[in-house]
Amino acid sequence: MAAAFLNEICPDDVEAHSAGLDISEINPLAIEAMAEVGIDISAKKTQTVFDAWRSGTMFTHVIKVCSEAEAQARACPIFPSPTKRVSWPFENPARFEGSHGARLEQMRSVRDAIKNKIEGWCEEVCSRRLLEARH
Repeated sequence: MAAAFLNEICPDDVEAHSAGLDISEINPLAIEAMAEVGIDISAKKTQTVFDAWRSGTMFTHVIKVCSEAEAQARACPIFPSPTKRVSWPFENPARFEGSHGARLEQMRSVRDAIKNKIEGWCEEVCSRRLLEARH
């Protein structure tokens, strides 16, 4: 969701990629929640952090969205490259419990929190780049 929002909100300044520790299917609730805001992630493929690193792409920023508990348990990816690292802990949707409706509501909450965080970050990064370009 974070990569999709980054590419949607600030496409002229960011080319976001998503990666995790393991390759898995995209959570169907994430697909449903993102479709509600007009973003289709159903055809996206997952990749591992190691695949992204092996690609040789130089990333200026790495944003981790795993929860604090996962980070402490070392279940959160570490990206081995000279980048700026940002950590935005959000609940892990794979751990949501309850009915489909209850889990979807939790997913919406995470989706909206991610979107709000990204809007602020993009505004900050874009403003900083505009200032740097003027000098």
